[in-house]
Amino acid sequence: MREEQIRALLADWSGPAYVFDLAALRTRLAFLRRSLPEDISLCYAVKANPFVAGALAAEADRFEVCSPGEYRICQREGVPPEKLVISGVYKDPDFIRQLVRDEPSVGVYTAESPEQFRLLCAAAEENGRTLRVLLRLTAGSQFGMDEDDLCRIVRNRADRPHIDLRGIQFFSGTQKRSAKRLRRELDRLDELLERLENVYGYRAAELEYGAGLPVCYFQGEDFDEPSFLAECSELLTGLRQRPHITLELGRSIAASCGQYLTRVVDAKRCRGQRYAILDGGMNHLVYYGQTMAMRVPHYALYPPRPSGGAEPWNLCGALCTTNDIVVKQLPVPGLAVGDLFLFDNTGAYSMTEGLSLFLSRDLPRVYLLEEDGSLRLVREAVRTDIVNGPMM
Repeated sequence: MREEQIRALLADWSGPAYVFDLAALRTRLAFLRRSLPEDISLCYAVKANPFVAGALAAEADRFEVCSPGEYRICQREGVPPEKLVISGVYKDPDFIRQLVRDEPSVGVYTAESPEQFRLLCAAAEENGRTLRVLLRLTAGSQFGMDEDDLCRIVRNRADRPHIDLRGIQFFSGTQKRSAKRLRRELDRLDELLERLENVYGYRAAELEYGAGLPVCYFQGEDFDEPSFLAECSELLTGLRQRPHITLELGRSIAASCGQYLTRVVDAKRCRGQRYAILDGGMNHLVYYGQTMAMRVPHYALYPPRPSGGAEPWNLCGALCTTNDIVVKQLPVPGLAVGDLFLFDNTGAYSMTEGLSLFLSRDLPRVYLLEEDGSLRLVREAVRTDIVNGPMM
């Protein structure tokens, strides 16, 4: 952010805030498209950051939603229903039945179990709809189903005339930096797709793959992303089976567009240690891979100052727990109450994965930084005492 934008936020400061830069978001998506094969589609996982779904409505090919709440957000933000992937390990039966009845243009549904598949079949038959369905293959967790269950569904597909069985969905985790791991996963998927064709005469039209592309959150990380994406592209184009491939990404698309802003509200020494207390903390700031606050995320300090004379400070949040430490022993020159820390790469998951209800502190304001440089407030600070306590 430019200095005048920071000053505008400080002039109306009411506590911590997130700022999501829409130009940076679209630039990132364009970079991924350039770095991957032309015929690959990109699916945005809404859970990574629901606030930017509307900004991507015309940019992303698909949007994965895993709850009725995420679906309603996409509705409000103008995401076309034909771009939606209705996913999730639990699908509320009433929601699914209503959705099938009222929104026939939904893009595709996923089935994570034989029971989910039966739910989709029943909803389709009840409403005379044909649903496009992806079968989710497990990676060894509670998500998805075993190959035997998946093959059984494929074998008996003729018994389900209301289901257009599109192919396979697979996701095995995030922050994957090993091309060898991607190769193992894609080889497994390729072999399964060949088996489905050779044994059951079924040729999948689609493969939706959660590649789990990594994000560098901390200073000193050494990762050659262009080379990694080139290797990933080579693996994708080298599949023997050639269904249409969609990469499901969340963190990789949204992380770099976000900053989390929090101010120093107290500074003290205790037993020889310097502690800076922030008005935010671990309830709002989540970095995948952070370990005991020992790694230093990318950040900026405002007002800026010369680098000389730095002293080590422990940056601590506002929660009443000794775990609420953002960074330990961070060298900061001339730290003072009122200083503003701007933590980078907070565009994915920070606003949804933090301990946001602990201690009943307010949720931060959320701003969108428009491409013309203007800041748009899209959520005021939200009181959590009305959630954490009786309402009557």
